[in-house]
Amino acid sequence: MPDFITEPHDLLELEEETSMEELQDQVQRAQSELVELKRRQDQIEKEKLRLEELSRRQEELERGRIEMVDKLTRALLLVQRETEESQRRLEQLHGIQDSFAEHLRELENIDCKSWNGRELARELTRAIGTVDEAKAAYSRAQAKIAPIEDASDLHGSGISYSDDFELRSQGFLYWLQSGAAFTLPLVLLGLVALLIWSWHLLTAPH
Repeated sequence: MPDFITEPHDLLELEEETSMEELQDQVQRAQSELVELKRRQDQIEKEKLRLEELSRRQEELERGRIEMVDKLTRALLLVQRETEESQRRLEQLHGIQDSFAEHLRELENIDCKSWNGRELARELTRAIGTVDEAKAAYSRAQAKIAPIEDASDLHGSGISYSDDFELRSQGFLYWLQSGAAFTLPLVLLGLVALLIWSWHLLTAPH
């Protein structure tokens, strides 16, 4: 038989070798596809996490924006009301300041010594009216001045601005009477002690 004729078992071996190569190729392709699928899965997972983070940050942004819009809106209304109240208060205090200054000038211009006999009654009536007007203006202003505590001198004592203003407005006679009232008990106590000491000296054996 010629050499080029292939035996059946040789053909079977050739087919088996071909099948093994194809199978290995299929396995390699499958492994490559698995690797690619794994890579794509990782990419998809990363993209999913990125989108979830963006969504979370967007929701956080919206919550923070809504919260601050609400807070700033209410705070702005409060500041506007406080500003209007402060402006109104400032205008009121300026009016009180001008009124006090005007009444003070009028009171300082009263000169009783310059009145002669014929003008005395008229000038006296006018001066009394000026004093009464000043008292009325002062009383009206006292009702409008809020009790503002002085942080340096009056905060711990509980004395309000109006109380301090009232104390500063008292005259010499008031403070003279107050001083006498404060020192009278001490004077009496000193007199009693002096009498006891004198009696002790007089009754002591020589």
